[in-house]
Amino acid sequence: VMSILLHGDAAFAGQGVVYETFHLSDLPSYTTNGTIHVVVNNQIGFTTDPRMARSSPYPTDVARVVNAPIFHVNADDPEAVMYVCSVAAEWRNTFNKDVVVDLVCYRRRGHNEMDEPMFTQPLMYKQIHKQVPVLKKYADKLIADGTVTLQEFEEEIAKYDRICEEAYTRSKDNKILHIKHWLDSPWPGFFNMDGEPKSMSCPPTGISEEMLTHIGNVASSVPVKDFKIHAGLSRILRARLEMTKNRVVDWALAEYMAFGSFLKEGIHVRLSGQDVERGTF
Repeated sequence: VMSILLHGDAAFAGQGVVYETFHLSDLPSYTTNGTIHVVVNNQIGFTTDPRMARSSPYPTDVARVVNAPIFHVNADDPEAVMYVCSVAAEWRNTFNKDVVVDLVCYRRRGHNEMDEPMFTQPLMYKQIHKQVPVLKKYADKLIADGTVTLQEFEEEIAKYDRICEEAYTRSKDNKILHIKHWLDSPWPGFFNMDGEPKSMSCPPTGISEEMLTHIGNVASSVPVKDFKIHAGLSRILRARLEMTKNRVVDWALAEYMAFGSFLKEGIHVRLSGQDVERGTF
């Protein structure tokens, strides 16, 4: 499995979650063993010029916090883009670290149907309107080189259009079955033949009182013999043992029992959030 995240340039520089997840990316139990970040850098965040949107020259500078390699590539050169993506995949595969591909490109039309970019970026959009689209630019090059013929190119375009048209037609049919091949393994039997969920009820998840008592006792004990424990902590453990004996729980013991029941089934539990290590809450 290889995780690939697709970002916009303005979001990459401007959303705190990007910076936060970079800082979590190499932590035990959090790491994805390297994510490939592809930034579609059209140099205009909705209608904000880069110089008004961030302090650094590149939107991808935020990836420096984990020393990720950052490749800036001209998106008008498909072969350079393929080469860089191949290097990025090899980097991730070899070192299991994040890598960033900055696709330097442009946005031909407005942000949506109502947006006319000539209102806010007239000079930039005069230049963009003069640009030959990348598909035509690359096709002309391949035809001039003799790599493909004009007929082959036109057939390939027609084939792609047909795929899109067929997918659009199929999308009107609400059956789920034709996407079975990419549904993940936990999902067989989730949908019935009409594409409706089979059942939304959960199986009972309770465990026996004997098991709860066992977990309560373990959560109230010190695993190492003759281990000198902090007096305040031993008081908490004694109170927890007392609760277990009296068949009473507070929030902390209830959490312990939930975690303990997962661990008994061999399910890894990862704690995150404030003060989890010392169980303040």
